[in-house]
Formats: sequence, structure tokens, C-alpha cells
Amino acid sequence: MDKETVEEYMDYYSETQGVLPERLEEFGEAYRTQGYLTREQLYEIAYESSTRSAYHVKKNSEEVCREVTRNVLNVEGDFSKIALIEGLTGFKAPTASCVVAAAFPDKHAVVDTRVWASLERFNYLEGRKETFKAADYVEMIGPIREIAEETGYRPVDIGYALFAYDDDKREGTLH
Repeated sequence: MDKETVEEYMDYYSETQGVLPERLEEFGEAYRTQGYLTREQLYEIAYESSTRSAYHVKKNSEEVCREVTRNVLNVEGDFSKIALIEGLTGFKAPTASCVVAAAFPDKHAVVDTRVWASLERFNYLEGRKETFKAADYVEMIGPIREIAEETGYRPVDIGYALFAYDDDKREGTLH
């Protein structure tokens, strides 16, 4: 994926149903300022990412939400960050990626089926994928960072462009 394609699809992203970059930035600012996220903030992130399953987030206690998100800011390793968030009810890797991308947009991206499909189209990954775990996030973030390095964009922006690319190119239904 070259710089021109990234630019084209970053523009196109606003026409998709993806997480709003402005909202993710707001969450990230609050997260870094507070040093944690509240249950309500996590619910809002989950709602932006996956409306249907967001209600599960409210099953977590406030204390656990704050503890886990505080720890995510301090733990090293992509797998560990995603796995910690996956420990919360209502968070699978794609929704967890929203949390880490909000906190660390220069290192992380929001990922899902569309991002995987675009990475596959550009020959970074092989095979179709419809469900994701922390290890799958690690598999995706490598090529995303590579594209970011080559184009001068942040990984979070590359994720948006990859999402939009699939939205534009996919024929048929998502699943």
C-alpha cells in the first residue's frame, strides 16, 4: 500500500461505518490524562466499535475496568496489551484494538475483518479471518507498522485506510 493509496482511503474512510477517528482521539486524550478508563468510557468505545455487543461491557466492575486499563498503559508487548483488555467482558481483539489505538495511535491501529482482508489483498497476510484473538492482532500490526514506516503515516491512520479500502473493494457481504 503506497502513500497515495493511504491518502485516498483515509479520505474515503469518512464514508464508512468505521469508528470515528475524532472519537478515538477523545478517548485517547482522556485515557492518557486520567491514566485509566472508566467502565462508561469503555462502554462508549465498545459501542463505537461493536454496537450489538457493547452492553456486555457493563458486566465489568468499575474497579476492574480501571485496573485493567491502568495496567495496559504500563505493560510492554502488543500481545499482552490486547490480552489484558480481552480479559474484560465484552472485549475481543478488534474492540480491544480500539482501546490500545486510542492510547497509542503512533504504535497501534484499530483492526477487524476488513483490515485483515485488505492486508491479505496487499499480500501481507494469507487466508481469510473472521474472528480474532491477541495473536492475530500481533500478526496484523506488524505489516501495519511497516506500511506506516514506508508512507510516513501513523499506524492508526493505516488501519483506517485499510478498513476503507476493503469497504470500497469488497464484493458481496462482509461475512
